[in-house]
Amino acid sequence: MKTIHYTLFYLLLISISFGCTEGKTDSRKPNLLFVFADQYRKQALGFMNEDPVNTPNLDQLAAEGFAFTNAVSTCPICSPFRAMLMTGRFPLSTGMTSNCMPGTDLELNENELCIGDILKSKGYATGYIGKWHLEAPSLNKSKDPVYGSTDAWDGWTPPGPRRHGFDFWYAYNSNGKHFDPNYWKDSPDRIDIDQWSVSHETDVAIDFIKNRPGDKPFALFMSWNPPHSPYIAPDHYVSLYEGGDLPDRSNVKSDDKYKTRFTSYLAAVTSCDDHFGRLMSLLESEGLAENTIVVFASDHGEMMGSHGRYAKSIWYDESIAISFIVRWKGRIEHTIESMPFVCYHFMPTLLGLMGIEIPERVEGTDYSQLLLGKEQEKATAAVIASYGNPGNLLAAGQEPYIWALQADSLHQSGIDWRTVGYRGLRTKRYPYVVDRGRKGEYLKRYLYDNLEDPYQLNPVTAVGADENEIMKELDRELQQWLDKMHDPFSLNKSKL
Repeated sequence: MKTIHYTLFYLLLISISFGCTEGKTDSRKPNLLFVFADQYRKQALGFMNEDPVNTPNLDQLAAEGFAFTNAVSTCPICSPFRAMLMTGRFPLSTGMTSNCMPGTDLELNENELCIGDILKSKGYATGYIGKWHLEAPSLNKSKDPVYGSTDAWDGWTPPGPRRHGFDFWYAYNSNGKHFDPNYWKDSPDRIDIDQWSVSHETDVAIDFIKNRPGDKPFALFMSWNPPHSPYIAPDHYVSLYEGGDLPDRSNVKSDDKYKTRFTSYLAAVTSCDDHFGRLMSLLESEGLAENTIVVFASDHGEMMGSHGRYAKSIWYDESIAISFIVRWKGRIEHTIESMPFVCYHFMPTLLGLMGIEIPERVEGTDYSQLLLGKEQEKATAAVIASYGNPGNLLAAGQEPYIWALQADSLHQSGIDWRTVGYRGLRTKRYPYVVDRGRKGEYLKRYLYDNLEDPYQLNPVTAVGADENEIMKELDRELQQWLDKMHDPFSLNKSKL
């Protein structure tokens, strides 16, 4: 009997120590691995059954986790998304309404409270790898930066508050050098690499995870630049798609440029998927898969010839529709969710999942209860927007980019940069847009029905919302969002 009692007591101690008694959950802080690829459109996920692309690892992530099919990039260019991801705040709140670009002083304020700052304060080993794009380019400030920044968009973020809590740093501001990337760590010495950037950054991430401090959970953010233009990829990935079928999208006019670019784009996507698979295998081999929240996302989409356009910044689905897939084994059940899920919700939702209090200044909503399978009121729409540029013109070492010159012209004309561009909503069925032009020179409304017109070829157009009942309803909801965001953009057709 005594032996049985000792045995039962020993088993009880083990179950308490490791949190494995029936009905218990792991009490350790979860790790976080957040991977996002630049200009990766939602349509280029295999399980979405749109682009003819091979993404088995991301498809598996969606099969094991929670996948939003209507995740939305509010302002579909790089820097505004990244600011929303880091702060959970609206673009007008942070001032990050445009890209950090050649010719302006626009960059994320070091006093913003970012997710890296919060996770570090909670005892996490924090890391950032890849494209940052929240700094003004170095050549805007000096004709000869001491740390060797030669690309018009690039720059080094020195240790300190501008890194927003990320202790391990292997990053750059922005460039398009996919095969010969450069990075900085904690010194101004630029690190030049002769390797496909996705492969190299994955190597660095694997080292970070393998060498993580044993007494701390980790939080690692990775930003791959491909499949962003230039549309290139390693030859062995390109060969997978050469001569293959391209999407039969009725809003695309196929030509040689389209075929070449799209083949390389799909190749870069499959490369990202392969290296994502390496990360998933590492979590398994290191015994981390059960206690690591894994997220795959993107900052905005890619038009890839739709409506005669490439790149992003416009309101069409190819531009604004992104991925957001979350896996947390044993905690999040497989779900395909069609709720519009916008990028300023990402940060508070992650903090909510991790059991961390969300700062009052955060403006997005925590949807962690939805991800955990609990009752939570769902969003009906996501805000989409294009703004002017609030930055001041700087050109210490280079010519200003065309957008910077347009912004300077706007300022000199006395036009409030917050009142131009477009604003809109993306519901599950309807994209609705009010466009005032680059200088507020006109007003036009567009209403698309994605159920009846999935390629957005035949919008209802109007000047006043009262011309269409659905427009009237969405216009009221849009005005509520503008008020919430303290956005002076006018929906009134008389204020041209």
